[in-house]
Amino acid sequence: MAVGLTPPGRLLPVAGVRLAAGPAGIRYTDRDDVALMELAPGTRTAAVFTRNRFRAAPVQVAEAHLMQTAPRYLLVNAGNANAGTGPAGVQTAKASCDLVARRMGCQPSQVLPFSTGVIGEPLPLAPFERVMDALARGLDAGRWLDAARAIMTTDTVPKAISCVIETADGPVTITGMAKGAGMIRPDMATMLAFIATDAAIPGQELRRLLDAGVGASFNAITVDGDTSTNDACVLMATGASRVAVERRSAHWQAFSGELLWVMQWLAQAIVRDAEGATKFVTLHVCAAATVEEARAVAYTVAHSPLVKTAFFASDPNWGRILAAVGRAGVDDLEVERVALWLEGMQGRRVCVVRDGALDPAYREREGAAVMAAPEFTVRIELGRGTASATVWTSDLSHEYVRINAEYRS
Repeated sequence: MAVGLTPPGRLLPVAGVRLAAGPAGIRYTDRDDVALMELAPGTRTAAVFTRNRFRAAPVQVAEAHLMQTAPRYLLVNAGNANAGTGPAGVQTAKASCDLVARRMGCQPSQVLPFSTGVIGEPLPLAPFERVMDALARGLDAGRWLDAARAIMTTDTVPKAISCVIETADGPVTITGMAKGAGMIRPDMATMLAFIATDAAIPGQELRRLLDAGVGASFNAITVDGDTSTNDACVLMATGASRVAVERRSAHWQAFSGELLWVMQWLAQAIVRDAEGATKFVTLHVCAAATVEEARAVAYTVAHSPLVKTAFFASDPNWGRILAAVGRAGVDDLEVERVALWLEGMQGRRVCVVRDGALDPAYREREGAAVMAAPEFTVRIELGRGTASATVWTSDLSHEYVRINAEYRS
Protein backbone atom coordinates (compact mmCIF):
# COMPACT_ATOMS: atom_id res chain seq x y z
CA MET A 1 0.00 0.00 0.00
CA ALA A 2 1.44 3.35 -1.03
CA VAL A 3 2.48 5.65 1.83
CA GLY A 4 0.40 8.82 1.78
CA LEU A 5 -0.31 8.50 -1.93
CA THR A 6 -3.72 8.32 -3.56
CA PRO A 7 -4.77 8.11 -7.22
CA PRO A 8 -4.44 11.41 -9.09
CA GLY A 9 -7.18 13.99 -8.98
CA ARG A 10 -8.03 16.15 -11.95
CA LEU A 11 -5.27 16.18 -14.53
CA LEU A 12 -5.14 19.16 -16.86
CA PRO A 13 -4.72 18.79 -20.61
CA VAL A 14 -1.65 20.45 -22.10
CA ALA A 15 -2.39 22.19 -25.39
CA GLY A 16 -0.38 20.47 -28.12
CA VAL A 17 -0.29 17.04 -26.45
CA ARG A 18 -2.68 14.15 -27.08
CA LEU A 19 -2.48 10.71 -25.49
CA ALA A 20 -3.95 7.25 -25.91
CA ALA A 21 -3.68 3.90 -24.15
CA GLY A 22 -4.59 0.39 -25.20
CA PRO A 23 -4.24 -3.32 -24.35
CA ALA A 24 -1.52 -5.00 -26.41
CA GLY A 25 -1.21 -8.10 -24.22
CA ILE A 26 2.58 -7.90 -23.98
CA ARG A 27 2.59 -9.33 -20.45
CA TYR A 28 -0.70 -8.30 -18.89
CA THR A 29 -3.99 -9.70 -20.18
CA ASP A 30 -6.54 -7.57 -18.38
CA ARG A 31 -5.34 -3.98 -18.73
CA ASP A 32 -3.88 -1.33 -21.02
CA ASP A 33 -0.13 -1.74 -21.40
CA VAL A 34 0.85 0.59 -24.25
CA ALA A 35 0.59 4.38 -24.37
CA LEU A 36 1.08 6.77 -27.27
CA MET A 37 1.78 10.48 -26.91
CA GLU A 38 1.43 12.90 -29.81
CA LEU A 39 3.28 16.22 -29.75
CA ALA A 40 2.25 19.17 -31.89
CA PRO A 41 4.70 20.37 -34.54
CA GLY A 42 7.21 22.81 -33.08
CA THR A 43 7.30 21.14 -29.66
CA ARG A 44 10.70 21.37 -27.96
CA THR A 45 11.86 18.19 -26.25
CA ALA A 46 14.70 17.35 -23.87
CA ALA A 47 15.43 14.01 -22.24
CA VAL A 48 17.86 12.28 -19.91
CA PHE A 49 18.46 8.53 -19.91
CA THR A 50 19.90 5.83 -17.69
CA ARG A 51 23.66 5.64 -17.15
CA ASN A 52 23.53 1.86 -16.76
CA ARG A 53 25.98 0.33 -19.26
CA PHE A 54 23.39 -2.32 -20.19
CA ARG A 55 21.14 0.31 -21.70
CA ALA A 56 17.97 -1.13 -23.14
CA ALA A 57 17.29 -1.16 -26.88
CA PRO A 58 14.58 1.54 -26.70
CA VAL A 59 16.95 3.82 -24.78
CA GLN A 60 19.55 3.47 -27.52
CA VAL A 61 17.01 4.15 -30.27
CA ALA A 62 15.27 7.02 -28.45
CA GLU A 63 18.54 8.80 -27.76
CA ALA A 64 19.67 8.40 -31.37
CA HIS A 65 16.35 9.66 -32.74
CA LEU A 66 16.34 12.64 -30.38
CA MET A 67 19.71 13.71 -31.74
CA GLN A 68 18.37 13.63 -35.31
CA THR A 69 15.12 15.57 -35.16
CA ALA A 70 12.30 16.89 -33.00
CA PRO A 71 10.00 14.04 -31.92
CA ARG A 72 6.30 13.95 -32.78
CA TYR A 73 5.36 10.74 -30.98
CA LEU A 74 6.38 8.81 -27.86
CA LEU A 75 5.50 5.11 -27.70
CA VAL A 76 5.65 3.48 -24.25
CA ASN A 77 5.03 -0.15 -23.31
CA ALA A 78 4.89 -1.92 -19.94
CA GLY A 79 5.56 -5.57 -19.13
CA ASN A 80 8.73 -6.07 -21.16
CA ALA A 81 11.86 -3.89 -20.88
CA ASN A 82 13.38 -4.99 -24.20
CA ALA A 83 16.73 -4.93 -22.38
CA GLY A 84 19.53 -7.45 -22.70
CA THR A 85 17.99 -8.49 -26.01
CA GLY A 86 20.90 -7.70 -28.34
CA PRO A 87 20.53 -6.60 -31.97
CA ALA A 88 17.09 -8.21 -32.20
CA GLY A 89 15.86 -5.90 -29.46
CA VAL A 90 17.16 -2.85 -31.29
CA GLN A 91 15.39 -4.03 -34.45
CA THR A 92 12.11 -4.39 -32.55
CA ALA A 93 12.46 -0.89 -31.07
CA LYS A 94 13.13 0.53 -34.53
CA ALA A 95 10.28 -1.49 -36.05
CA SER A 96 7.85 -0.13 -33.45
CA CYS A 97 8.88 3.39 -34.49
CA ASP A 98 8.34 2.46 -38.14
CA LEU A 99 4.88 1.20 -37.22
CA VAL A 100 3.92 4.50 -35.59
CA ALA A 101 5.43 6.48 -38.46
CA ARG A 102 3.43 4.63 -41.11
CA ARG A 103 0.18 4.97 -39.17
CA MET A 104 0.62 8.62 -38.17
CA GLY A 105 2.40 9.96 -41.26
CA CYS A 106 5.74 11.01 -39.82
CA GLN A 107 9.35 9.91 -40.07
CA PRO A 108 10.54 6.95 -37.94
CA SER A 109 13.16 9.22 -36.39
CA GLN A 110 10.32 11.40 -35.08
CA VAL A 111 9.20 8.55 -32.79
CA LEU A 112 10.82 7.84 -29.41
CA PRO A 113 10.30 4.32 -27.98
CA PHE A 114 10.25 3.54 -24.24
CA SER A 115 9.84 0.18 -22.50
CA THR A 116 9.59 -1.01 -18.91
CA GLY A 117 9.15 -4.43 -17.35
CA VAL A 118 11.00 -7.73 -17.28
CA ILE A 119 14.63 -7.63 -18.46
CA GLY A 120 16.11 -10.20 -20.84
CA GLU A 121 12.99 -11.41 -22.64
CA PRO A 122 12.44 -10.80 -26.37
CA LEU A 123 9.82 -8.17 -27.15
CA PRO A 124 7.66 -9.17 -30.13
CA LEU A 125 6.34 -6.60 -32.58
CA ALA A 126 2.93 -8.24 -33.01
CA PRO A 127 1.36 -6.69 -29.87
CA PHE A 128 2.16 -3.21 -31.18
CA GLU A 129 0.64 -4.10 -34.54
CA ARG A 130 -2.54 -5.25 -32.82
CA VAL A 131 -3.04 -2.08 -30.80
CA MET A 132 -1.74 0.63 -33.15
CA ASP A 133 -5.01 1.48 -34.89
CA ALA A 134 -6.82 1.76 -31.56
CA LEU A 135 -4.09 4.04 -30.22
CA ALA A 136 -4.27 6.30 -33.26
CA ARG A 137 -8.06 6.57 -33.03
CA GLY A 138 -8.00 7.13 -29.27
CA LEU A 139 -5.65 10.12 -29.13
CA ASP A 140 -7.16 12.79 -26.90
CA ALA A 141 -5.79 15.65 -24.79
CA GLY A 142 -7.64 14.41 -21.71
CA ARG A 143 -6.18 10.91 -21.44
CA TRP A 144 -3.25 11.55 -19.11
CA LEU A 145 -4.63 9.23 -16.43
CA ASP A 146 -5.23 6.41 -18.92
CA ALA A 147 -1.63 6.72 -20.10
CA ALA A 148 -0.30 6.83 -16.52
CA ARG A 149 -2.12 3.58 -15.76
CA ALA A 150 -0.88 1.90 -18.95
CA ILE A 151 2.82 2.37 -18.13
CA MET A 152 2.60 0.87 -14.61
CA THR A 153 4.42 -2.36 -13.70
CA THR A 154 4.63 -3.14 -9.98
CA ASP A 155 3.21 0.29 -9.20
CA THR A 156 0.03 0.17 -7.12
CA VAL A 157 -1.08 3.73 -7.92
CA PRO A 158 -0.81 5.76 -11.15
CA LYS A 159 1.44 8.75 -10.56
CA ALA A 160 0.48 12.04 -12.23
CA ILE A 161 0.05 15.69 -11.25
CA SER A 162 -0.89 19.04 -12.82
CA CYS A 163 -0.40 22.70 -11.98
CA VAL A 164 -1.12 26.09 -13.53
CA ILE A 165 1.10 29.17 -13.36
CA GLU A 166 -0.78 32.44 -13.75
CA THR A 167 1.35 35.00 -15.59
CA ALA A 168 0.72 38.50 -16.91
CA ASP A 169 0.70 36.97 -20.41
CA GLY A 170 -1.77 34.23 -19.55
CA PRO A 171 -1.85 30.86 -17.80
CA VAL A 172 0.78 28.14 -18.31
CA THR A 173 0.00 24.48 -17.62
CA ILE A 174 2.35 21.71 -16.52
CA THR A 175 1.19 18.08 -16.37
CA GLY A 176 3.45 15.11 -15.72
CA MET A 177 3.25 11.38 -15.12
CA ALA A 178 5.76 8.80 -13.93
CA LYS A 179 6.08 5.11 -13.18
CA GLY A 180 8.41 3.26 -10.86
CA ALA A 181 8.30 1.30 -7.62
CA GLY A 182 11.37 -0.93 -7.45
CA MET A 183 14.93 -1.01 -8.83
CA ILE A 184 15.13 2.64 -7.83
CA ARG A 185 18.24 4.73 -7.22
CA PRO A 186 19.94 7.70 -8.88
CA ASP A 187 21.64 7.87 -12.30
CA MET A 188 18.69 7.45 -12.89
CA ALA A 189 16.12 5.23 -11.23
CA THR A 190 14.08 2.45 -12.86
CA MET A 191 11.48 4.93 -13.80
CA LEU A 192 9.90 6.62 -16.73
CA ALA A 193 8.72 10.21 -16.42
CA PHE A 194 6.98 12.37 -19.02
CA ILE A 195 6.33 16.03 -18.26
CA ALA A 196 4.68 18.46 -20.67
CA THR A 197 3.98 22.18 -20.64
CA ASP A 198 2.37 24.60 -23.07
CA ALA A 199 5.01 27.24 -22.32
CA ALA A 200 7.27 28.44 -25.13
CA ILE A 201 10.80 27.53 -24.03
CA PRO A 202 13.98 27.61 -26.17
CA GLY A 203 15.78 24.29 -26.51
CA GLN A 204 18.84 25.22 -24.44
CA GLU A 205 16.70 26.62 -21.64
CA LEU A 206 14.53 23.49 -21.65
CA ARG A 207 17.61 21.33 -21.24
CA ARG A 208 18.86 23.52 -18.41
CA LEU A 209 15.51 23.21 -16.63
CA LEU A 210 15.50 19.44 -17.06
CA ASP A 211 19.05 18.93 -15.79
CA ALA A 212 18.48 21.11 -12.73
CA GLY A 213 15.15 19.49 -11.97
CA VAL A 214 16.33 15.90 -12.32
CA GLY A 215 19.24 16.53 -9.98
CA ALA A 216 16.89 17.66 -7.22
CA SER A 217 14.13 15.12 -7.84
CA PHE A 218 14.52 11.84 -9.73
CA ASN A 219 18.22 11.69 -8.87
CA ALA A 220 17.48 12.33 -5.20
CA ILE A 221 15.46 9.16 -4.54
CA THR A 222 16.36 5.58 -3.80
CA VAL A 223 14.38 2.48 -2.87
CA ASP A 224 16.82 -0.42 -3.13
CA GLY A 225 20.05 0.92 -4.64
CA ASP A 226 19.59 -0.78 -8.03
CA THR A 227 19.76 1.24 -11.24
CA SER A 228 17.70 0.22 -14.23
CA THR A 229 18.51 -0.39 -17.88
CA ASN A 230 15.52 1.58 -19.15
CA ASP A 231 14.84 4.74 -17.22
CA ALA A 232 14.26 8.08 -18.86
CA CYS A 233 12.81 11.49 -18.10
CA VAL A 234 11.36 13.54 -20.95
CA LEU A 235 10.41 17.23 -20.74
CA MET A 236 8.28 18.67 -23.55
CA ALA A 237 7.27 22.30 -24.25
CA THR A 238 4.64 22.75 -26.95
CA GLY A 239 4.62 26.57 -26.93
CA ALA A 240 0.84 26.52 -27.49
CA SER A 241 0.17 29.05 -24.71
CA ARG A 242 2.56 31.53 -26.40
CA VAL A 243 3.86 32.48 -22.96
CA ALA A 244 7.63 32.79 -23.35
CA VAL A 245 9.72 31.32 -20.54
CA GLU A 246 13.39 32.27 -20.77
CA ARG A 247 16.04 32.98 -18.16
CA ARG A 248 15.67 36.73 -18.70
CA SER A 249 11.86 36.65 -18.75
CA ALA A 250 9.63 37.69 -15.87
CA HIS A 251 8.12 34.20 -15.80
CA TRP A 252 11.33 32.22 -15.36
CA GLN A 253 11.46 32.03 -11.58
CA ALA A 254 7.80 31.15 -11.12
CA PHE A 255 7.84 28.56 -13.89
CA SER A 256 11.10 26.90 -12.83
CA GLY A 257 9.84 26.70 -9.26
CA GLU A 258 6.57 25.03 -10.26
CA LEU A 259 8.34 22.65 -12.64
CA LEU A 260 10.67 21.57 -9.84
CA TRP A 261 7.65 21.06 -7.59
CA VAL A 262 6.04 18.77 -10.19
CA MET A 263 9.24 16.79 -10.65
CA GLN A 264 9.79 16.40 -6.91
CA TRP A 265 6.17 15.38 -6.39
CA LEU A 266 6.51 12.65 -9.04
CA ALA A 267 9.87 11.52 -7.65
CA GLN A 268 8.52 11.32 -4.12
CA ALA A 269 5.43 9.48 -5.40
CA ILE A 270 7.73 6.75 -6.71
CA VAL A 271 9.26 6.32 -3.23
CA ARG A 272 5.84 6.47 -1.57
CA ASP A 273 4.75 3.60 -3.84
CA ALA A 274 7.99 1.66 -3.42
CA GLU A 275 7.55 -2.09 -3.52
CA GLY A 276 6.32 -3.18 -0.10
CA ALA A 277 6.95 0.22 1.47
CA THR A 278 5.36 1.13 4.79
CA LYS A 279 7.51 4.21 5.48
CA PHE A 280 8.44 7.35 3.55
CA VAL A 281 11.73 8.62 4.96
CA THR A 282 13.49 11.91 4.34
CA LEU A 283 17.25 11.80 4.93
CA HIS A 284 18.65 15.27 5.41
CA VAL A 285 22.42 15.57 5.81
CA CYS A 286 23.66 19.03 6.76
CA ALA A 287 26.77 20.81 8.06
CA ALA A 288 28.79 18.95 5.43
CA ALA A 289 31.93 20.24 3.74
CA THR A 290 30.42 19.83 0.24
CA VAL A 291 27.11 18.88 -1.33
CA GLU A 292 28.76 15.78 -2.79
CA GLU A 293 29.87 14.71 0.67
CA ALA A 294 26.38 15.23 2.05
CA ARG A 295 24.84 13.19 -0.77
CA ALA A 296 27.36 10.38 -0.25
CA VAL A 297 26.42 10.13 3.41
CA ALA A 298 22.70 10.27 2.67
CA TYR A 299 22.87 7.51 0.06
CA THR A 300 25.05 5.28 2.22
CA VAL A 301 22.45 5.46 4.97
CA ALA A 302 19.58 5.03 2.51
CA HIS A 303 21.13 1.94 0.89
CA SER A 304 21.92 0.11 4.13
CA PRO A 305 19.67 -2.97 4.46
CA LEU A 306 20.19 -2.85 8.21
CA VAL A 307 18.99 0.74 8.41
CA LYS A 308 16.05 0.10 6.08
CA THR A 309 14.86 -2.94 8.03
CA ALA A 310 15.09 -0.89 11.23
CA PHE A 311 12.85 1.70 9.56
CA PHE A 312 10.36 -1.09 8.80
CA ALA A 313 10.41 -2.21 12.43
CA SER A 314 10.05 1.37 13.74
CA ASP A 315 13.28 0.64 15.60
CA PRO A 316 15.40 3.75 16.31
CA ASN A 317 18.60 1.72 15.97
CA TRP A 318 20.91 4.72 15.84
CA GLY A 319 24.01 2.51 15.88
CA ARG A 320 23.16 1.25 12.38
CA ILE A 321 22.77 4.81 11.12
CA LEU A 322 26.09 5.94 12.61
CA ALA A 323 27.82 2.88 11.18
CA ALA A 324 26.58 3.84 7.72
CA VAL A 325 27.71 7.44 8.20
CA GLY A 326 31.14 6.18 9.22
CA ARG A 327 31.62 4.14 6.03
CA ALA A 328 30.37 6.81 3.62
CA GLY A 329 33.87 7.74 2.48
CA VAL A 330 34.39 10.89 4.56
CA ASP A 331 37.89 9.89 5.61
CA ASP A 332 38.57 12.91 7.81
CA LEU A 333 35.20 12.83 9.58
CA GLU A 334 35.46 13.93 13.22
CA VAL A 335 32.90 11.70 14.86
CA GLU A 336 32.74 13.84 17.99
CA ARG A 337 31.08 16.55 15.85
CA VAL A 338 28.27 14.35 14.52
CA ALA A 339 24.68 14.77 15.68
CA LEU A 340 21.59 12.75 14.80
CA TRP A 341 17.97 13.86 15.07
CA LEU A 342 14.67 12.11 14.41
CA GLU A 343 11.97 14.52 13.28
CA GLY A 344 8.32 13.57 13.02
CA MET A 345 4.89 15.04 12.56
CA GLN A 346 3.66 18.21 14.28
CA GLY A 347 7.23 19.45 14.70
CA ARG A 348 8.34 16.66 17.03
CA ARG A 349 12.17 16.58 17.19
CA VAL A 350 14.20 14.07 19.15
CA CYS A 351 17.97 14.40 19.50
CA VAL A 352 19.42 10.88 19.55
CA VAL A 353 23.14 11.54 19.14
CA ARG A 354 25.04 14.65 20.18
CA ASP A 355 28.80 15.15 19.91
CA GLY A 356 29.21 11.69 18.39
CA ALA A 357 27.59 9.77 21.25
CA LEU A 358 24.15 9.05 22.67
CA ASP A 359 22.49 12.22 23.96
CA PRO A 360 22.11 11.82 27.75
CA ALA A 361 18.55 13.17 27.52
CA TYR A 362 17.46 10.68 24.83
CA ARG A 363 14.74 8.17 25.66
CA GLU A 364 14.17 5.14 23.42
CA ARG A 365 10.40 5.44 23.57
CA GLU A 366 10.60 8.96 22.10
CA GLY A 367 12.64 7.81 19.12
CA ALA A 368 10.36 4.81 18.57
CA ALA A 369 7.31 7.09 18.64
CA VAL A 370 8.73 9.21 15.79
CA MET A 371 9.64 6.19 13.69
CA ALA A 372 6.27 4.51 14.21
CA ALA A 373 4.69 7.14 11.95
CA PRO A 374 4.45 6.44 8.21
CA GLU A 375 6.57 9.52 7.47
CA PHE A 376 9.57 10.95 9.33
CA THR A 377 12.93 12.65 8.78
CA VAL A 378 16.41 11.53 9.81
CA ARG A 379 18.61 14.59 10.18
CA ILE A 380 22.36 14.02 10.29
CA GLU A 381 24.67 16.91 11.17
CA LEU A 382 28.32 16.33 10.26
CA GLY A 383 29.79 19.46 11.86
CA ARG A 384 32.09 20.16 8.91
CA GLY A 385 30.64 23.09 6.97
CA THR A 386 27.46 24.58 5.52
CA ALA A 387 26.59 22.23 2.65
CA SER A 388 23.56 19.95 2.73
CA ALA A 389 21.63 17.39 0.68
CA THR A 390 18.28 15.66 0.92
CA VAL A 391 17.40 12.15 -0.26
CA TRP A 392 14.02 10.42 -0.08
CA THR A 393 13.84 6.69 0.57
CA SER A 394 11.63 3.92 1.95
CA ASP A 395 11.89 1.01 4.33
CA LEU A 396 12.63 -2.63 3.41
CA SER A 397 9.77 -4.97 4.23
CA HIS A 398 8.78 -8.63 3.87
CA GLU A 399 6.53 -7.56 0.99
CA TYR A 400 9.47 -6.15 -0.99
CA VAL A 401 11.14 -9.57 -0.89
CA ARG A 402 7.94 -11.32 -1.92
CA ILE A 403 7.25 -8.99 -4.85
CA ASN A 404 10.74 -9.34 -6.28
CA ALA A 405 10.95 -13.07 -5.61
CA GLU A 406 7.74 -13.63 -7.57
CA TYR A 407 8.19 -10.94 -10.26
CA ARG A 408 8.81 -13.36 -13.13
CA SER A 409 6.60 -16.19 -11.89
